[in-house]
Amino acid sequence: MKMIDDLTQMDYPQYNSYKDSGVDWLGEIPEEWHTEKGKWLFNKMDRPIREDDGIVTCFRDGEVTLRSNRRTDGFTNALKEHGYQGIRKGDLVIHQMDAFAGAIGVSDSEGKSTPVYSVCVPKKPDQISPHYYMYFMRSMALRGFILSLAKGIRERSTDFRYNDFAKLDLPLPPYNVQIKISKFIESRTTQIDQAITLKQQQIAKLEEYKQIVIQNAVTKGLNPDAPMKDSDVDWIGDIPEHWEVKRLMFVTENFNKKVLGSESKLPYLGMESIESKTGQLSNETSEAEGLASYFKEDQILFGKLRPYLAKVYLTTFEGLCSTEFMVMSVRSEISNTFLKYQLLSNRFIAQINSSTYGSKMPRASAEYIKRQSITLPPTEEQKLIVDYIDSITNKVNKTLSSYNSQIDRLKEYKTILINQAVTGKLKVS
Repeated sequence: MKMIDDLTQMDYPQYNSYKDSGVDWLGEIPEEWHTEKGKWLFNKMDRPIREDDGIVTCFRDGEVTLRSNRRTDGFTNALKEHGYQGIRKGDLVIHQMDAFAGAIGVSDSEGKSTPVYSVCVPKKPDQISPHYYMYFMRSMALRGFILSLAKGIRERSTDFRYNDFAKLDLPLPPYNVQIKISKFIESRTTQIDQAITLKQQQIAKLEEYKQIVIQNAVTKGLNPDAPMKDSDVDWIGDIPEHWEVKRLMFVTENFNKKVLGSESKLPYLGMESIESKTGQLSNETSEAEGLASYFKEDQILFGKLRPYLAKVYLTTFEGLCSTEFMVMSVRSEISNTFLKYQLLSNRFIAQINSSTYGSKMPRASAEYIKRQSITLPPTEEQKLIVDYIDSITNKVNKTLSSYNSQIDRLKEYKTILINQAVTGKLKVS
């Protein structure tokens, strides 16, 4: 926490005097700065490609690099490279379709790219820094300015073409100031990103710890000295001697009532409504459209689509859900919360995921899920295990919430810091 405070509570000086930039969306700029249209700062290039050029990609995080440097899967490859253009190291690259999301950067590689990129070079390299304008344009993008501009030009389109960039009135600080700002942002954002990465690593460790607690509690119990026996189920392993193992179909009933969503006023849960691996709701309910599954309070929803996401929820109200959920009623011999934790355990999820069919939209069948075995301790022991897991996970979740809040705080600070630096609201020394 101290590291975050150190990063976010630093005071920076301002310039001695400011003036109206004459540009509504830019506001005041330092007295010694000027404004200039993009077309007078950058030329749009249209270079021929070379035989050995690799494909350069402009990513939404601002990295512009050879595709092979980052990843090669998940892209649509053109059969014929019509209109491809050459890119050189140091070019300012603007992704016409994704600029609104931050796909603007300076290339660290030489190669070729799709014609959907605007490849720009400074008209006066000794007076214009591509890195400064990369940070400026990305800041504008992440504040929603480019999206609003593009929509104003072409309804229902997010295109941001070179002609749009060329018409923009952009700030023009002295060249040495552009360099200072770029170096400052690179240095400070590196520190912030390192702090975010550290928090994300801590979150990952806590999530792993929570899963270990759940897995061990629902398969081994709480008494480390209890005599054990083989469960004869791979994902479960050894269990206490006095426990039973039963197939899911014998402790639950498949509740399969379908309704037309448009004819119901009940709240609706889609796949996105349930958090992965937590058993919690991720957002508010919505209204159903089309066919939906009906559920009652105290039933368990288990996501059959992409089961590796571990979408499991113990309902607290009556409603409708996506038909991609399996709706289960729990019999009295097993605690519904104890069963929920079993279904959330990593090894159970892995077992279900191993059965999926369909490559793009992998699903597990309800029949396969029902045939899987689960542990069945005595009722009183189930309650003790649930209380133990609840106690541990509540503490972990509070820490996770704190860490996630700290990450949000760092990201917000990073956005504000970049914007203030590139617009001259703070003076970089």
